[in-house]
Amino acid sequence: MSRIGKKPVPLPKGVTASVDGKLVKVKGPKGELSVKLVAQVDAKVDADGITVSPNLDMEKARQMWGLSRTLVNNLVVGVTQGFAQKLEINGVGYRAAVQGKNLNLQLGFSHDVAYPIPAGITITAEKPTMLTVAGIDKQLVGQVAAEIRGYRPPEPYKGKGVKYAEEHIRRKEGKKK
Repeated sequence: MSRIGKKPVPLPKGVTASVDGKLVKVKGPKGELSVKLVAQVDAKVDADGITVSPNLDMEKARQMWGLSRTLVNNLVVGVTQGFAQKLEINGVGYRAAVQGKNLNLQLGFSHDVAYPIPAGITITAEKPTMLTVAGIDKQLVGQVAAEIRGYRPPEPYKGKGVKYAEEHIRRKEGKKK
């Protein structure tokens, strides 16, 4: 039995949800999101919120039950609060700046990296070495942050590169004479 899946997803004030077959749509103050559930689970809207339940007595249905409930919960959190991911840039001369619809990254290459900001995502640079990727879709926020980090992942000797703010880089000792 899924312990996560048993709990209904509560709907805060100002949030409406609808289920059309396997498509769950959630509308709130920050926007509208939807997710298509797998065939093994069903969802329904009731007084408690959105309830997800398996429709078959199979192992795959039980596996997808908790995942589907979490995806629906991410929709509700996204349209009410949104999601954010902080990135830190470490290295001499490494910096980032938002210019229009592009993020301009200087990461020690012979050229600047221009990253086009996708629709639904806002990137702010509080400092030249601190970025915040924000949006209502958790998957898209994480994907954009991972793509930015992928241009120059942190290296273990000096710690140079782009890393998540909460990420800890295991440092290695360099060469000895």
